Amino acid sequence: MDNPAAQPNKASRRDLAQMISHWRSWLPGHVGPDETVAADQPAVEPYWADQWTPDRLLDGAETLTYHLTDQPHLAEEGPGHLVTTLVRLRPPRHRRAVLYIHGWNEYFFQRHVAEFWDELGYDFYGVDLHRYGRSLQDGELPGYIEAIEDYYEELDACVDQIRPGHSVIGLIGHSTGGLTAALYAHDRPKTFAGVVLNAPWIDMQGSALFRALTPPVMKALALASPTMAFPSASDNDLYGRTLHRDSYGEWDYDLTLKRHESQPVRPGWLRAVTRGHDRVAEGLHIDCPVLMVTSARSSSVKQWCPEAVSTDLALDVDRLAARAHQLGWHVTLVRLAGALHDVSLSALPVRQRFFDEIRRWDLAYVRGRGFQRGFEIDSVADPGEADRT
Repeated sequence: MDNPAAQPNKASRRDLAQMISHWRSWLPGHVGPDETVAADQPAVEPYWADQWTPDRLLDGAETLTYHLTDQPHLAEEGPGHLVTTLVRLRPPRHRRAVLYIHGWNEYFFQRHVAEFWDELGYDFYGVDLHRYGRSLQDGELPGYIEAIEDYYEELDACVDQIRPGHSVIGLIGHSTGGLTAALYAHDRPKTFAGVVLNAPWIDMQGSALFRALTPPVMKALALASPTMAFPSASDNDLYGRTLHRDSYGEWDYDLTLKRHESQPVRPGWLRAVTRGHDRVAEGLHIDCPVLMVTSARSSSVKQWCPEAVSTDLALDVDRLAARAHQLGWHVTLVRLAGALHDVSLSALPVRQRFFDEIRRWDLAYVRGRGFQRGFEIDSVADPGEADRT
């Protein structure tokens, strides 16, 4: 059984947010709602735009916007509500589909990934989560959330939008999106046929002292000033430069939406991430096959060298690998020599191996009969039990 405490009550969080917003309205300098809107005006239910429209970032692609009218902006962001954006390269033509969740400081731009899944027989959909990429609106705090579960409403809407006409849906996540995908798949059993995690951020990197201090420090800071931006003077932009074609990489994307340097990191956001890490450490029960792929090595180089374009510069892949077994009962772990943090953006021979691993895994466990959903779940020990005893 899932722990109900691990799944925040959305209505309760919304009531708390409204209460905090009311308290904030008494603070000097508070930016209140649009005075022209009557206080008793009925709330508008969340809704999808009327139709798909041409994408402004990927030629030939289309986007569909979901309005999260029940998730208003923070006071410091000004009036308005959050939105999320679904992206597809073409109208559906397969009975299978996948939904891709991007990582921190980015958006969906990997056309070659979508083309790969289309060739594999899946309609591909990417989502730009609220406060990211196509969904980032003027004045918003890029990437900010206070719980990973804050994404569930828009992810539920995306799955409902994709489901008609598709007999099978898969889920893909990279980095922070990999953490989100893992938690979401756990909390939405019997929804996905398979989950692919590309270097998922399921454990904290850094020294033992840093890992021990980060959660309590972030908890304290998040209570006092959740949206305070940490200084970024020491931020290293090397990983971004290994990707973009204007520096050392081969990829072209919008540098205002995926910057070389990180977006500002805020205590409320980092606390949400560490809470997600805690849930993985307790042991998840993802009920479908999981393929997790990372680089074989991490490094912390600060200037260009061969390691910069052949290792993970963002996360500790050894720690990620050590957590893999706590995702569920059927997890395939692959570590690729020469891979970058985003394995799909690695050099051509490496990403070809990445796609080959997905093909084999899909054939064996998703399309094939190598996995039976609900594999004696009630009689199998909790995958996180060993770490709790």
